[in-house]
Formats: sequence, structure tokens, C-alpha cells
Amino acid sequence: MIRINVTKKSGSYVDFESAGHAGAGEEGHDIVCAAVSALIINAVNSIERFTDDAFTEESKDGYVRIRFDGPNSPGARLLMDSLVFGLEQIREDCRDYLKVHVREV
Repeated sequence: MIRINVTKKSGSYVDFESAGHAGAGEEGHDIVCAAVSALIINAVNSIERFTDDAFTEESKDGYVRIRFDGPNSPGARLLMDSLVFGLEQIREDCRDYLKVHVREV
């Protein structure tokens, strides 16, 4: 199962963490894992390319963590909102493979 934890403060994203594998199919044929990975990679690359927001990224097999250094620009907030929305849409159909938890601190 993929577990997504998102932390926000005053409407700004602070931390995003994705851990685990969906297990919805054989390695290389798991469409849930592929969809989640594509959304996350696109969001991270888009924030890096289209905004000036500073963040640190840690990634390894089955794990990604993004920690923003400060409040989000409107562009980064929109990209993160889109990421979370996409993940929640996948979760609607794939509850056995994906959990998404968003918390405000």
C-alpha cells in the first residue's frame, strides 16, 4: 500500500511524503503505482521548473519526501493542490492500494 502524508500550515504546504508500493500488479505492470509516481514526479519537476520555491527532496525506491523551506508561492500551491486532488481521485477507485492523509498544523 502507498501511504501519502501531507502537512500544511496556514494554507501553505510544508511537507509531502509518499511511502510504499501499491501492490496492485506485478512489478512493472502496477498501474496504481505508475499513476501515483507520474503525478508526484510531474509535480516536483513542475515546482522546480516553474516556481522559485525552495524545497528539499529525498527519494529512494518506494519513497519520496518534499519539504518546503518557506511559504508557497501561488504557483507551487496550485501545483500541490493539483497533486493532492489527483491522488485523492485515484484513491476513490483504489482504496485497497492508496491512503492519502492531509493535516493542518
